[in-house]
Amino acid sequence: MEDGRGPVLTERPMGLDRVSETSSIIHDRSNIRLPVASPRLLSWFEFYLRGYLAKRLHAVRLSKASWSGDLSPAAAGPVVVYLNHPSWWDPLVCVMVCQKLMAGRRHFAAIDAVALQKYKLFERMGFFGVQQNSPRGARDFLRVGSALLSEPDATVWLTAQGQFTDVRQRPVALSPGVGHLAARLCSKHARATLLPVALEYVYWQESKVEALVRIGEPVRLEHHRELNARAWLALLENRLEVTMDALAIEAMSRDEARFETLVQGGSGVGGIYDVWRRIKALATGKRFVAAHAELPAGQRRQ
Repeated sequence: MEDGRGPVLTERPMGLDRVSETSSIIHDRSNIRLPVASPRLLSWFEFYLRGYLAKRLHAVRLSKASWSGDLSPAAAGPVVVYLNHPSWWDPLVCVMVCQKLMAGRRHFAAIDAVALQKYKLFERMGFFGVQQNSPRGARDFLRVGSALLSEPDATVWLTAQGQFTDVRQRPVALSPGVGHLAARLCSKHARATLLPVALEYVYWQESKVEALVRIGEPVRLEHHRELNARAWLALLENRLEVTMDALAIEAMSRDEARFETLVQGGSGVGGIYDVWRRIKALATGKRFVAAHAELPAGQRRQ
């Protein structure tokens, strides 16, 4: 079996059975199409992505108050990571979270089937196509999701709001399929962990955006087996909203010390403005600092 770690994107997961070395898509006994990630391709993509984010964002930061428990297959079993969806950057930022917290697990996520036809390379990175807004797509989501989550080292990533949504919108509303997936897993007496992740993008002192992440308290499937799909949806919405509210408070603080930096980008405005600042620093014998605003004394960038 080919073992790989994959990135993340929009809703709806897939499962795996046996893998051939020549095909990126396989089938299980129910004829469900299953994604297989190429470790070599993923390693290249993760290396490329770190530089890409460093050029375009000021930083990717993980809240130090994030839940930091054991996510190993032995401790957590299969994991469903469900997150809010404020930006196009979400799947790329989440790859950095994978590297930091979930190395050794396999990661899968879904993309609209039409989009996947345009970007076939994504099939070899753990993505799979799902028909949007159709009963067949919903059925495939549940079948594939529960099949994939039968593997203890599998991680399924869901942008559970289903579309770009402002971080200030309350109450937080998730797609019903998330609740149905949890209820289906309960009916199969599966063991799994559901992990809320909040994302937010803010401008602090620099011209580039800060990507902020907070991991919320996990929901253990075995602790809530009595819930039906509607009750599961309400519980997961509440847990994500609590995590998003906590991240919002940290974002408003503008305090880098509350976060661990996963990716550090460049500082300064650039162009003629920074050229002038360099000349001025040289003329006055001072050290040039590219950052628009220096941190308070004693506080250093990570």
